[in-house]
Amino acid sequence: MTPVLLADITVFVLSVLVGFEVITKVPATLHTPLMSGANAIHGVVLVGVMIVAASIDTTIGYVLLFVAAAFAAANVVGGYVVTDRMLEMFRR
Repeated sequence: MTPVLLADITVFVLSVLVGFEVITKVPATLHTPLMSGANAIHGVVLVGVMIVAASIDTTIGYVLLFVAAAFAAANVVGGYVVTDRMLEMFRR
């Protein structure tokens, strides 16, 4: 295991633990707006997919790129759908 891989795994595990702690402290009334905003922010992932697409040249790279783009797009669309449903509650 290379030191870079070990550092990446450490950052990933710590981010999962911190994320879990932060989300469990959010009251139920704020959970939907928080998650809809977080999902919409994942548009940054789509920008990352476009940047990585410029350097991909293998079949497995294209497959992983497509999967990443599909998940990121679904997350962004889901964020906007949840936000729209949340705002519908406040309309008369």
